[in-house]
Amino acid sequence: MKNRQISLMTRMVKRSGYALVCACVYLTMASRAVYADDATNSDAPPQPYIQYTKNGPSDRNSVIELAKKLAQSPYQAPSEPLPKSLAGMSLAQYKSILFQPNQAVWAKDNLPFQMQLLMRGSYFDAPVEIATVDNGQANHLPFSPQLFTHSSGEPLTLPDQDIGFSGLSFYYRLNQPETYNKVIEFQGASYFKAIGKNEHWGASARGLAIDTADPKGEEIPVFRAFWVEKPSDSSNSIVVNALLDSPSVTGAYRFTIRPGDTTTMDVEVSLFPRKDLSKVGLAPMNSMYMFSTNDRQNFDDYRPEVHDSDGLLMVNGKGERLWRPLTNPKTLQMSAFVDEAPIGFGLMQRDRNFSDYQDLSEHFQDRPSLWVEPIGNWGKGSVSLIEIPSDSEIHDNIVAYWAPKSPLKAGSEYDYSYRLHWGQDPHPASNTYVISGTYAGRTAESKNSSHRHFVIDYRSPNASIPATASMPMVNVITSKGKITDVQVVKNAYTPGYRVSFNLDGEGISAAELRAELTFNDNRKAETWLYRWTSS
Repeated sequence: MKNRQISLMTRMVKRSGYALVCACVYLTMASRAVYADDATNSDAPPQPYIQYTKNGPSDRNSVIELAKKLAQSPYQAPSEPLPKSLAGMSLAQYKSILFQPNQAVWAKDNLPFQMQLLMRGSYFDAPVEIATVDNGQANHLPFSPQLFTHSSGEPLTLPDQDIGFSGLSFYYRLNQPETYNKVIEFQGASYFKAIGKNEHWGASARGLAIDTADPKGEEIPVFRAFWVEKPSDSSNSIVVNALLDSPSVTGAYRFTIRPGDTTTMDVEVSLFPRKDLSKVGLAPMNSMYMFSTNDRQNFDDYRPEVHDSDGLLMVNGKGERLWRPLTNPKTLQMSAFVDEAPIGFGLMQRDRNFSDYQDLSEHFQDRPSLWVEPIGNWGKGSVSLIEIPSDSEIHDNIVAYWAPKSPLKAGSEYDYSYRLHWGQDPHPASNTYVISGTYAGRTAESKNSSHRHFVIDYRSPNASIPATASMPMVNVITSKGKITDVQVVKNAYTPGYRVSFNLDGEGISAAELRAELTFNDNRKAETWLYRWTSS
């Protein structure tokens, strides 16, 4: 993959089912993204594209051993240049080259899963090795021009040699029993994404984040090779092993994927740093947020909201549920929520009604929430949230991940496990009120834009508020500025409670806000967090 401005990767790619090569965070920051393929050791001989899937590993243990051995040598990128006709094609030209469904792996076996292979070209120029594993035997899948066709039916001229692929996607009978639907795709660096039943593509994940939003530039690891275990004829899951590589780290990944109403992925990771990693992100995810009811004042748009995700949800090691509405700031914003042994975190899409968006084509109400459930104790660290200014919905401008407190040391091995949930929000306890909306605007008494009125709606876990329930108490605090006119009332339409207050932010540039509802019985509520900025 060449070093290039990611502004060229538009939302068109994501809407049509392709994974973004990388997040548009690199567009907004004035720093160079260091791609794995950019860092080839110039003194080393060119490496062949096919290195791992011919007579190579076939299970997780052997991929771990490969990653460990690879980390003991300097990084070297593969050398497999694309023909100019493929490397120079536009995104539209690339999208016109389609995989032929009748050529799908296992298409003739009537298995629950089928696999399609993704063409190299345009932005997706890095070669990826792919192998299937059957009865412990790995079988390299070579590129063939017969696998692809042109969307118009016109003749298509493609190379005869094995140039590899750019990724792979899995199909499963998810929505109708007779139709295979694409449920997950790996393409571009270490990016992948999935959907649950009747959902549309939204947030994406990736294998690892290194130096994200660092002024010196971000390093982007890539998946070099995949080994896909052939499923049985009664399997509801598929297993993928993957080799991750970059100038600073190698890794062995195992994905156990279970499509369903919520599609889950068990991820087992073994990392082998070549260098000390002081700024690393585990279970990173990306999404798009343009505007919502809390910050749409700068957008002249007929739609009430535009986003793939509207908030960051965290359940910390103490069991407290924290809700942080997303914003589209004027300047790059970075937040860190310190924790120990987190229970979970993720980018949620809570507004689920068409009326929230009024967009007939984008189906924002059907985008999946993406929830990370750590398995085991991840120790001390923080959930990091990066919000990048964006003036177009084509950009993935939100990044979230877990940042370990201690650096990952070169020459060591680090093992992590977690489960990804692509679907609805994780269910809270039956006595917990969930924040269903955040609204903000100028106060009625002032024309000064730094005098803000906030409204927070809490939805009852039941169909109604118990008649005997007493009113909760509310506490609203700010790091700067002044809070006034705090109120809490019943909201019969949620049903639940509505909290409102004013912030006098005159003379300050930013303020961290926090609101808590407390009850005198066993009821609980999510804690509301928000960063207000004056610009």
